[in-house]
Amino acid sequence: MNAPATATAPPVRTTCPYCGVGCGVIARPDGFGGASVQGDAAHPANFGRLCSKGAALGETLSLEGRLLHPMMRMGGDTHERTSWEVALDRVAQGFEETIARYGPDSVAFYVSGQFLTEDYYVANKLMKGFIGSANIDTNSRLCMASSVAGHKRAFGSDTVPGCYEDLDEADLLVLTGSNAAWCHPVLFQRMMENRRKRGARLVVIDPRRTATAEEADLALGLAPGTDQVLFAGLLVHLADTGVLDHSFIGRHTRDFDAALEAARILAPSIDAVSRRCDVPVTKLRTFFDWFRETERSVTLYSQGVNQSAQGTDKVNAIINCHLATGRIGKPGTGPFSLTGQPNAMGGREAGGLANQLAAHMGFEPESLDLVSRFWGTERLAARPGLKAVDLFEAVAQRRIKALWIMATNPAVSMPRADAVRASLRELDLLVVSDVVRNADAIMDAAHVLLPAAAWGEKDGTVTNSERRISRQRAFLAPPGDSKPDWWIMCEVARRMGFGEAFAFSSAADIFREHARLSAFENNGSRDFDVSGLANLTEAAYGELAPVQWPVTETKLAGEQRLFAEGRFFSADARARFVPIDHVGLARGCEPGFPFLLNTGRVRDHWHTMTRTGKSPRLAAHTDEPFVSVSPADAAELGIAEGGFARVTTLYGSATLRARISSGQRPREIFAPFHWTAETSSDGRVGALVQAANDIISGQPELKATAAALSPVTFTAHGFLLRRSLAAVPKGLWWARSAVEGGHGYRLAGNSLPAAWPDLARSLLGSEQTLVELLDDAQGWYRAALIADGRLEACLFLARNAEALPGWEWLKGQLAEPLLPDTARRALLAGRAPRSGHDEGPIVCACFGVGRSKICRGISHDGCHTVEDIGRTLRAGTNCGSCIPELRRIITEASSHATS
Repeated sequence: MNAPATATAPPVRTTCPYCGVGCGVIARPDGFGGASVQGDAAHPANFGRLCSKGAALGETLSLEGRLLHPMMRMGGDTHERTSWEVALDRVAQGFEETIARYGPDSVAFYVSGQFLTEDYYVANKLMKGFIGSANIDTNSRLCMASSVAGHKRAFGSDTVPGCYEDLDEADLLVLTGSNAAWCHPVLFQRMMENRRKRGARLVVIDPRRTATAEEADLALGLAPGTDQVLFAGLLVHLADTGVLDHSFIGRHTRDFDAALEAARILAPSIDAVSRRCDVPVTKLRTFFDWFRETERSVTLYSQGVNQSAQGTDKVNAIINCHLATGRIGKPGTGPFSLTGQPNAMGGREAGGLANQLAAHMGFEPESLDLVSRFWGTERLAARPGLKAVDLFEAVAQRRIKALWIMATNPAVSMPRADAVRASLRELDLLVVSDVVRNADAIMDAAHVLLPAAAWGEKDGTVTNSERRISRQRAFLAPPGDSKPDWWIMCEVARRMGFGEAFAFSSAADIFREHARLSAFENNGSRDFDVSGLANLTEAAYGELAPVQWPVTETKLAGEQRLFAEGRFFSADARARFVPIDHVGLARGCEPGFPFLLNTGRVRDHWHTMTRTGKSPRLAAHTDEPFVSVSPADAAELGIAEGGFARVTTLYGSATLRARISSGQRPREIFAPFHWTAETSSDGRVGALVQAANDIISGQPELKATAAALSPVTFTAHGFLLRRSLAAVPKGLWWARSAVEGGHGYRLAGNSLPAAWPDLARSLLGSEQTLVELLDDAQGWYRAALIADGRLEACLFLARNAEALPGWEWLKGQLAEPLLPDTARRALLAGRAPRSGHDEGPIVCACFGVGRSKICRGISHDGCHTVEDIGRTLRAGTNCGSCIPELRRIITEASSHATS
């Protein structure tokens, strides 16, 4: 556990470290280095509601896997503990020598949306202002760069115009490229409440029929890469049906005629849109009519739009429709970017992207002059640096010699992740600052490892999707030698001779400078302005309440919506319509690769699972990597539900559990990207993704990689439960997840029953006495290791996966300090004794409610609606992300009852 806090420590208001919703959290330290968490009812982003991930934050605070001390590679792949002084000297000296020999553009930083704004500010200032290169980019490039570029083209600035209240006040909510029910569930439930109370309609636009689409009034399953056509068609329809706001267009915008002309070429008729998007005309007409007749319309978009080789055009196609109708800056209207990471927005404010300076400024001469004078530097980078994909190409080409990776793992998340992983070993200097020790091989390649403070241990600010700045406050002491990222970078800056410019004593000190820069010579021409916070005392910073920017001395409460008066941040204060004249995938299907691979997230996990992977509750819903396949494709290829399939692209391959889904379009497959080499043997989906990216934003195409799909057959299937980590022999397919009391492994391979006892001794411990049961005729084997009256480990194998028992009850036995006699007798049977229940696979992660319990509630307790289940079992009453699944279970139970 973390270093102990005092037993009487008061509750601390902080902000969730997951997505960009920015939910307020109240953490109550337990005095032993942990804490319980609950939603903050006073926070305007969530009013006390948390999603399954946020609700389980208290389960993720252990020190298992933490990097606790500075380490240096002393030869080969061996790292030895060292002091901060030695490690920081090595980093500073390495960067200085590289710059002296090859110039400032030979070094780079790759940082993260997990950074606090203060971390971002210091990183940006050090690299751009004093090292003199703009080679600093962030994993937010993979998340929000197309939204940034679209905003800047349309508004002259990277400005999100709306606020969360618009979701309450809209009469039409359009979600495109967003599975908000799973990825932004707190906001999605807010939308659902609007629908219940005010009758708002919900339209979902997505190639997959997701959990969000299942809740929609209208779902458009369009072909991948055709979003521009759809919204160009909508613009044409709005023009032809006479609902344009000509006054707004004439007074506050430019280039409308060119945009409409381009839209007519791209989408000349609703029939043409139907053909290109592969959406029935009737559905298109309904959507177009609803948008035409509904003044209060909000269009929310996320990674399905952004993560595209034409992501910026997709963003502008959406914005064009809102500008054309004047539906922007008013209650219940506007385009709304749903941010993926907790501080992607704060990173943009502080200049964390390679093509930005700080405070939402660019590299135009006046901004260069302003920032260099404010920072007091003559070294300021004069041009944009390398964006993420290009940065790692430069690493591979040896143009980047020294790289500092902070709070992210590009060897998992970057496109062509295997190539990225291999290139890191060629660096003269690789520095990694992180929370975890094992990070999918980048740690082995690193010359210096620096232990960073984690959520709950560090102090600063984050900005959410609606421009709301909130505090992340420390409530745990940093364990071991871990330090805040800003402190680490300031110490390196001091050693490189820049100490005067980095003499920050606290996060508040950094924030004040950040705020002063936003106000410096800002006469209202720049959108980002928090000058009203520039003189906060340490105490006032400590107590800072959530506030939306801009925050000036005359608007200390912030301003909810921007652009209400039609004033934008371009030179002439007018918005720009952007003509969209191109559509298509960067690389479509081709001979040998007839599928399109779409990647994304699952409901209860986050990025590479360094945090969520510690929670048994969060692991229970989806505990292994999978690929979702349409029924038609599965039947054609002979892929069975629960079997295995191999996904192959030009860049790599992965073997994944197969899920047959009627929500999947034929010749399109979906696989989540969370699993790493630490959590699976063959599930690294990032290694399969192409490196094509948007030429404007630099954001990579993560939604449509040409792929091949084939069935994989194993002769042995099983699972392993252990209190400690296992060394799984090579040749076995495996996926690891957290369970109460230890670890669970899904297994598959090609061994015969005769070899299973030896495999058991390899997995359970050859020196231990096992309780075993082998039925060669039936083709199954079971073994358990019991020591001092408790279950230490168990292994179940079978020739057919259907012969394996469910493991939910067995997982519960691993969590028990002592194994009851009844449970011991039932152990090798693999099922609960009659007095107990196997709750089945978890459906509601917030309250740990399993499918079997829900089915009993339906069959025995009269639960016939989602509301009934909520009242009886609590399932679906917190974040609501399990509600679509609850509806399916109710429907299935009803059909079985009447059949």
